[in-house]
Amino acid sequence: MTLEQVLNQQIANWTVLYTKLHQFHWYVKGPHFFTLHVKFEELYNEAAATIDEFAEQLLANGGSPISTLKESLQLATIEESNDKLTAEEMVQAVVNDFSLIITELKTGMEVAEQNNDEVTSDMFLGLIGKLTKHNWMLKSFLNA
Repeated sequence: MTLEQVLNQQIANWTVLYTKLHQFHWYVKGPHFFTLHVKFEELYNEAAATIDEFAEQLLANGGSPISTLKESLQLATIEESNDKLTAEEMVQAVVNDFSLIITELKTGMEVAEQNNDEVTSDMFLGLIGKLTKHNWMLKSFLNA
């Protein structure tokens, strides 16, 4: 996998995740509504910034970031969700998605390092740290 493919797959994943987090933000119900409504908004805003950061890094490297929903759905390893999930199932879905992305980012770091691209490798490492912390907090919410 080339570095451009790695970055485009992450752009695709984060585009799907951005939409999923919006959906969860809108459809969360129950006693944790106020907490999760705000948390999902925080996470989708972070997802939007991540998409932009990856796309701009790819452009800076002379690549072409994907930019359509169709391309995102074709490349993403993150799957869309439905609006029938409980609040806890929504949180678990985010944990699962973040865990998958962490694994992919570790592989992406290897590809970046093989291409002597320390900037992209550092971006991936920083995001791994963020997602690991998010997962710890979300798992704590779930008592997992």
